Amino acid sequence: MKLSKFKFELPQELLAERPASEREESRLMVLHRDTGEIEHRKFKDVLEYFDDGDLMVMNDTKVFPARMYGNKEKTGARIEVFLLRELNRESLLWDVLVDPARKIRIGNKLYFGDDDLVAEVIDNTTSRGRTLRFLFDGPYEEFKAIIEKLGETPIPKYITREVEPEDADRYQTVYAKNEGAVAAPTAGLHFSKNLLKRLEIKGIDFSYLTLHVGLGTFRSVEVEDLTKHKMDSEEIHIPATCVEQVNAAKKDKKRICAVGTTSMRVMESSVSTQGELKTFDGWTNKFIFPPYDFSLANCMITNFHLPESTLLMMTAAFGGYDLVMKAYKEAIKENYRFYSYGDAMLII
Repeated sequence: MKLSKFKFELPQELLAERPASEREESRLMVLHRDTGEIEHRKFKDVLEYFDDGDLMVMNDTKVFPARMYGNKEKTGARIEVFLLRELNRESLLWDVLVDPARKIRIGNKLYFGDDDLVAEVIDNTTSRGRTLRFLFDGPYEEFKAIIEKLGETPIPKYITREVEPEDADRYQTVYAKNEGAVAAPTAGLHFSKNLLKRLEIKGIDFSYLTLHVGLGTFRSVEVEDLTKHKMDSEEIHIPATCVEQVNAAKKDKKRICAVGTTSMRVMESSVSTQGELKTFDGWTNKFIFPPYDFSLANCMITNFHLPESTLLMMTAAFGGYDLVMKAYKEAIKENYRFYSYGDAMLII
């Protein structure tokens, strides 16, 4: 499959700048793989497509305020620092992106807030990537509290407005638990506590696993031959309870719904030769594109993704290339909202 097969014209105005007024009030496009039918619903109607004993598999990662602004020593130049991941807790070493990168060299110091925090650049990792050592003597909890205070919710760059207080809540799923993501698993943003309760009353079960979403998920593909694209690794965790629930649902021929491409990637990264889910703690760089045989989930909830993105490729692998690309054309015609704060698609 070629990269150019996933190209389409997306009008700028369809990129969602803000979430829907209520989580469950976003729109929902339903794709029926067996008939090719496309329905237009509200997200709260998702309730109608699931029955007692069906299972929703959700990514419980929690987004932390990863975007910070510091000043370079001597010049005072304002530098954006995007915290990607903690490399060493004891030494307070972090893998970060800096912008503008050309100004930041090994040995430079950056000052944050009213000099609440100082960091030293100790390595260059990529053109924009740096390793920072934070110079802080207090307890780790105090260090994290300062990061929480100084950091911003890392809403995507395509959103042209400033970060607002409501983003801290809305760019996070209501079931977020394990901190470590720099971007939200956006399919889960449509679930309100009320909708989860109504699904539970109907007998739908929930299972949780973790993938800490990194920026690599959104990195553009730069090779025409998709077999040559390498995904960045992201940390994942599949607990025993999730394994038991997924394998029991598969055995009972129930619906297993991957809530988001991240949940799908986690499951497909740890499948036994018998086609069952296995516990796992580690990293995955699995890249799913058509054609691909899925082992566990038989339905998926996902947002509308950007042209030529790896997320669109996985969606096309699951829903069928022709049907998904037809659905995207219809989504544009019907003014569905795209990307992180956009509308949702259910593929069954």
